[in-house]
Amino acid sequence: MKKVIALFVLVFAVSFAAQAQDKMTKKITLEQTKGEFTQKQVTVSAGTYVFEIDNNSVGHKVGFVLVKKGQDVSNPENHIKTAYVTETVENNTTGHSNPTKLEKGEYVYFCPLNPTSTDNTLIVQ
Repeated sequence: MKKVIALFVLVFAVSFAAQAQDKMTKKITLEQTKGEFTQKQVTVSAGTYVFEIDNNSVGHKVGFVLVKKGQDVSNPENHIKTAYVTETVENNTTGHSNPTKLEKGEYVYFCPLNPTSTDNTLIVQ
């Protein structure tokens, strides 16, 4: 009986921790249309976010790249890899990234598959 209770407590604790993490992770939704993001600038507070990328009739798959402002966007080593979409986003669907911790500062975002401008700015306060 003690083993059953211990197992129940463990399952409950893991479930509670997962729910708490979900509540701590916020979402940033960005829409791509042909050749551009509709949101050119976004301002958020520091924290952990999942990027939700909407492919609105681009006509092919899209992606998402986030880079600290001032770094070379063409160098993949500067990309914040957790912000990549988990898989390319099909036409007229929505994809998402893994949780990404954002610290205060400015970032740029773009899609090399669409392709979009690298002037889109994410400001983290």
